[in-house]
Amino acid sequence: MAEAAATADAQTDAAPTARQPLWEAGLGLAVLHLPDYRGSARSRNLQLPLPYLVYRGDWLRADRDGARAVLLDTRRVELDLSVGGTAPAASADNPRRTGMADLPPTVEIGPNLNLTLWRAERGRARLDLRLPLRAVFTLERRPRAIGGVFEPVLNLDQRLDGGWNLGLQAGVLAGSRSYHRHFYTVASEEARADRPAYAAGGGRAGWQALAALSRRQGAWWYGAFWRHDDLRGAVFVDSPLVERRRHWSAGLGLSWVFAASDRRVSVSDPFDR
Repeated sequence: MAEAAATADAQTDAAPTARQPLWEAGLGLAVLHLPDYRGSARSRNLQLPLPYLVYRGDWLRADRDGARAVLLDTRRVELDLSVGGTAPAASADNPRRTGMADLPPTVEIGPNLNLTLWRAERGRARLDLRLPLRAVFTLERRPRAIGGVFEPVLNLDQRLDGGWNLGLQAGVLAGSRSYHRHFYTVASEEARADRPAYAAGGGRAGWQALAALSRRQGAWWYGAFWRHDDLRGAVFVDSPLVERRRHWSAGLGLSWVFAASDRRVSVSDPFDR
């Protein structure tokens, strides 16, 4: 639920070991179309600031794969700390959740093991297996731990002509009981005729597919994504809060890169890591 707009794609067609600024910074705007939560019939359009942040440190990095601390980096294996999250949703605006507590935004953080399964000879494509395991916390006055998620995915990165980068991703989702309860449980005091009491369990949460396209051109970065969610087979699919078993999300982003470090560092092409 969280991939849309936190960091930007910083890759170019630079050769391996090219020297690039240690950091780059910019700011722009993202327009997102998102459901209130996976399975909700209500979607909304959001306009959010889109920070562009690239940091090419030895262990701390922010790039097309997000902001992370790299613990191990070889040609085939990378272990890092990954982040994610969800947007807030007001229950008063969602008929199915009327009278229930609002859904605060969440942040997810945890280790991610990235295994490179295949790469093209000239470094224009790479297929990875990504295994992120993250703990989830609410972002509110009194933050709470609400469980964890495991979201293994196959990820294909393809460099296209004209400086465009294409990313395709698909995988299954799973969450702990406490995480699913946060979104899909209906307490007895919240029950009504069209919303019976329900206790969500932990386990499989369906599957997800995502396509993303991005380009850096001079001082400008452009990006877009489309995501399909399928809740069939999810352990909480019978919750009265699940109105749709399949839905989609999308987003567009534009950022202006206005600052860069004078210091330059040697970086390897991520398609030929």
